[in-house]
Amino acid sequence: MSRPVPNPGILDIAPYTPGKSPVAEPGRKVFKLSANETPFGPSPKAIEAFKRVADHLEDYPEGTSRVLREAIGRSFGLDPNRIICGAGSDEILNLLAHTYLGQGDEAISTTHGFLVYPIATMAVGARNVIAQETNLTCNVDAILKAVTPKTKLVWLANPNNPTGTYVPFDEVKRLRAGLPSHVLLVLDAAYCDYVSRNDYEMGIELVATTENTVVTHTFSKIHGLAALRIGWMFGPEHIIDAVNRIRGPFNVSTPAMYAAIAAIEDTAHQAMSKQFTETWRNLLTEEIGKLGLKVTPSVANFVLIHFPTEGKTSDAADAFLTKRGLVLRALKNYGLPHALRMTIGTEEANRLVVEGLRDFMAGK
Repeated sequence: MSRPVPNPGILDIAPYTPGKSPVAEPGRKVFKLSANETPFGPSPKAIEAFKRVADHLEDYPEGTSRVLREAIGRSFGLDPNRIICGAGSDEILNLLAHTYLGQGDEAISTTHGFLVYPIATMAVGARNVIAQETNLTCNVDAILKAVTPKTKLVWLANPNNPTGTYVPFDEVKRLRAGLPSHVLLVLDAAYCDYVSRNDYEMGIELVATTENTVVTHTFSKIHGLAALRIGWMFGPEHIIDAVNRIRGPFNVSTPAMYAAIAAIEDTAHQAMSKQFTETWRNLLTEEIGKLGLKVTPSVANFVLIHFPTEGKTSDAADAFLTKRGLVLRALKNYGLPHALRMTIGTEEANRLVVEGLRDFMAGK
């Protein structure tokens, strides 16, 4: 019996596996630290804006997300006409792949880059090429060495998920200068709001001064709007025009739009979240390190914890912590089978993880 057959390469794609969501049991408090969600939730002003739209859910959204693009433009000093919004930055990444990649093309990502990159690449029949990292950090020279005549796009998460590492802006500029002019450089800045390094820049300057660079961002992290699926991209006019031609006309809902406007304008909420994250990122790195476990230096809202390959393994630690209601992210699908990624949660959750890891390492 015949049946529809997927396009070549589709069944070679490993499905994206999200961080597991805990199932609460009677008498046990559960903390989900597996998806890099903010422990503070969205700005109360964003919640109010979301609720205000409820009386008009029968109306289609404004098709270009104009009011949101204007709010983003005000916040970052950008031309709203060079901004496109999407159902999460994931949608925009896929739109870029559909616009600029095809059968026989190649796109480059790094060893432990975001898993959406190979999915978006392979979904359009292109080949995903891996550039090796150095110390879990993007190596610009390795990317440049991987370029071939078939290369059309380079994906770079900066900061990177799941490692938490970043590339200084000078290195990003060196990467752009070393790439052929027809190669699109995609700078994914989902976690940029948590970075406090003087040598970091999310990429706006590079986009503003080149014709072949874009930067994407999301409202899912520091803004706490992950459930609404909303992100945006800043790029050259010709790229925005091309992507808009295949973007769905109502891809951003009205509640998401107005919640995002309120969120981006509540700078006090963002500053509070950033300061808390930085404080606990340092504390967790120090306290977990004291237990004999290596923690990769992070600039994001999570830390990457490495475990021995035998004995006190990451699998054993994951099971131990889960029994205590502490759910971290296993990373086998990221090529990091001996590590767990921990989202920085509430003070209570953070302290309980340190206590749990201490007991785990002590064999209690």
